[in-house]
Amino acid sequence: MRPRIHAVVLPSELGDFGDEVRRVFLELGRTGGSGSLAGEYSPPIDVFETDEAVEVAVDLPGVNPAAVRILVKGDAVLIIGEKAARRGRSESTFHLVERGFGRFARAVRLGRACDATHARATLDQGELRISIPKIADRRGPAMAIPITS
Repeated sequence: MRPRIHAVVLPSELGDFGDEVRRVFLELGRTGGSGSLAGEYSPPIDVFETDEAVEVAVDLPGVNPAAVRILVKGDAVLIIGEKAARRGRSESTFHLVERGFGRFARAVRLGRACDATHARATLDQGELRISIPKIADRRGPAMAIPITS
């Protein structure tokens, strides 16, 4: 049975990523004040594992690939960026707004050794797909060692 992979969404659990998140938001032209790690938008995310890789799928419709950053540190992946607000035409008035927008930061703990150097990501038709190859168990099978007297 495979170990469960947990998605982490609370700002207090972003831990070591805090400085990187602030730096990236500054690079994207935003200033990060207190509470900026929580973001204003929380895109839905799926995390699953195949025999070869850990896969992450994030719904990001309308998000420019240049507005998204993916960072790997230790056993965690951080997906940060910003979804721009939809601007209505000057003659229109919104009656209902349900689609989220704003800055976001989502972190996923991988729960196993992965090879971040060979990870790849695509953003196609509003879905960000991240694939991080797993590192084979280097320990090998368990072997009993006989005791001699």
